[in-house]
Amino acid sequence: MTAGGISLHAVDVVSGHAATGMWVTIRRIAPDDVTVAEGTLGTNGMLDHPVAAGEGIVAGVYVASFAIRDFYTPRGIPCPFLDRLDFRFVIDDPGPHVHLPLKFSPWGLALFRGV
Repeated sequence: MTAGGISLHAVDVVSGHAATGMWVTIRRIAPDDVTVAEGTLGTNGMLDHPVAAGEGIVAGVYVASFAIRDFYTPRGIPCPFLDRLDFRFVIDDPGPHVHLPLKFSPWGLALFRGV
């Protein structure tokens, strides 16, 4: 990973594959409220966006949103429990890279700060 920036990586543990096509958004909610990145995850399960290289990242409070139910619905997989994951986190120093790997199913998930 590069210095600075936020990267997202999502894997569907039902299929064992990257979450290609999942809609994601990264917003900074403090000190201001601005969307810094949004789009669909690529075939590698990652968001290809300049935010991964640090564009638009300053100290503040952020929310990474993953549209889990919207990912499963067109695939014909019921998702009766999870809808959207809004993961709130803090960046005090915008220098180090923040990597957020998500492992998920219709019934649960794990999200943590990776390297």
